[in-house]
Amino acid sequence: MPRPLWFRSLYWRIALGFVAMLAALLLVQGMLFLWLTGRFTESLSGRTPQQLADQVARELSEALTDNAALDVQTFVKEKYSGVPQAFAVVMRDGLRAANRPGVLPPGFGERPSRRPFGDPGGPGSGPERGDSAAGERRPPPGVAGERNGPPPDFARRRGGGRGGPGGPPHLSPIVVNNLQVGLVAVPNGPPPIEVALRELGPTLTWSGLGLLTLGSMMVALLIFRPARKRLRSLEEAARALGEGRTDVRADDRGGDEVSALAHTFNLMAAELDTRTAALSASDRARRQLLADVSHELMTPLTAIRGYTQTLAMPDLAVDQNTRSRYFDIVDRETYKLEAIIGDLLDLAKLEGGGSALTIERVAVEELFERIAERHDPILRARGIRLERHAPEDLELDADLQRLEQALQNVASNALRHTPDGGSLELRGEAVDGHVRITIRDSGPGIPPEHLPHVFDRFYKADASRAAIGPSPGSGLGLSIVKAIVERHGGTVTAANAPGGGALFAFLLPSRANL
Repeated sequence: MPRPLWFRSLYWRIALGFVAMLAALLLVQGMLFLWLTGRFTESLSGRTPQQLADQVARELSEALTDNAALDVQTFVKEKYSGVPQAFAVVMRDGLRAANRPGVLPPGFGERPSRRPFGDPGGPGSGPERGDSAAGERRPPPGVAGERNGPPPDFARRRGGGRGGPGGPPHLSPIVVNNLQVGLVAVPNGPPPIEVALRELGPTLTWSGLGLLTLGSMMVALLIFRPARKRLRSLEEAARALGEGRTDVRADDRGGDEVSALAHTFNLMAAELDTRTAALSASDRARRQLLADVSHELMTPLTAIRGYTQTLAMPDLAVDQNTRSRYFDIVDRETYKLEAIIGDLLDLAKLEGGGSALTIERVAVEELFERIAERHDPILRARGIRLERHAPEDLELDADLQRLEQALQNVASNALRHTPDGGSLELRGEAVDGHVRITIRDSGPGIPPEHLPHVFDRFYKADASRAAIGPSPGSGLGLSIVKAIVERHGGTVTAANAPGGGALFAFLLPSRANL
C-alpha cells in the first residue's frame, strides 16, 4: 500500500484540527469579549452619565424623604443592579454604595477628605432662614453640577482630563428636606481595561472552557472517532486471528496510517489464510495418499501372500503347470508392487525438488522418434497408426530424460485406450515463445466428470474409459507427468478432442528459466 497522502495523514489531521479549533475558539472569544464590553457603554447611547446621576439622586432623595431609615446599599443593589452603567453613592455619614462595584475604577467613590457636606443652596438657604452666617456660606461641593467643581476626592483620578476616560466624574446631590445628605457619582467615559477584564473574566473563562470542551468533542468526533472504529476493527481482527480464524479482515478504509496498518494486517492474514489452506490441503492429500498407497500396495501383497501360502501347503497336490502359473502371477504382482514403489519415490523427488534437472537443447522431432521406437512393437501388433507432426527446427530447453518420461507415460496411457487399428497423433508447434506438444488418441475419450481428476494420484477413470490391451498402470503415471511439466515451468491439460478421443497438451517455455 502506498504511503498516505499528507492531507489524509492522521498526524496532519490532528494538527490541522487543533489549529482550526484554536482559531475558532479565539474568534468566538474575541466576539464575545467585544459584545460584553459593548454592554458597558450601551447606556451612553440612551442617556448621558450626568442624566443617570441626576435620575438616581432624585430617586434616592424621594426614597430617603419617605423613609429616613432607608438602607441605601440594599436599595441601590436591588433597584439599579441591572443598569449597565456603574455609579457610586456616597452619603454624608461615610456610607458608600454602588450598583456594580466590580466595574468602578479602583478607589472610585472613596472620601479620604473629611470635608463636611454643605447645605444645598435653594429655598430657605439664604438670609431668610435667619442664619447670621448665611451670607457667608459657600455652596457645597457638587450642588450645581460642575459649576463649583467636584470634591477633591473625586477629582483625583489617573490621567485626569475633562471629558476623557480619566476626567472628573459626573455628580449629582442627594437632597433630603433641603439638606444635602450625599452624592451620586458616575464615571466619565468607559471603565479602564483592567476593570473590564476583572468584570468579564469569569464570563470569558467559563465560556472559553465551554468552547474548549465543545471543540474537543468535535475534534474527537470528526478525527479520532473514525480512527478509533478502525483500530477497534483491527483489534477484533487480531484477536480473532490469534484464536485461529484466518478469514478475518480489518477495515482498511481511510487512507491514513491506521488504514496502512490495517492493510498490512490484511495482507498478513490473507497470507496466513493461504498457507493454512495449503497446509490443510496438504494434510488431506497426505491422508488420502496414505490411504491410496495402503490400498494399492495391499492388492499385490494380498495376491502374493495368497499364492505363496497355497504353494507352501504340504498337503495340497499342485501339478507343474499350476505351480508355474502361480509363480507367474506372483512375479507379475511383485513387479507391479515394485513399479508402484518406484513411481511413489519418483513423484516424491519431483514434487519435493530433490531431483535436479539437466537442461539441454532438445529437438521435438527427436522426442517423437524416441516414442515411436519405444512403442513400435505394440503399434505393429495392434495395427495402430502413429502420426508425427513437428518442424525440424522446433527445439526447447528441457531435461531430455524427464521430458521423454512424461511423453512416454502419456503415450502409454493413450495406447491402452486406443482400439486396434486406431491412430495416435503427436504434434509439436511454436506458440508465442512456447512449445506446444499434443498427444491425441482415437479412443472413447474421457468422461467430463473425470477430466478435473485425471492428474490426481491413484485416480483411475478406467471404469468409464475401458482399457484396451495391457492392464491399467499404478495410477501415478499422469501425476508424474504433471510434476515433470511443472518443474520445467510449463502446464499440462487434458480434454476431449472435437472429433473424439482424448487430447493431452503440454505448453513448455522454449527457453529455460528455472
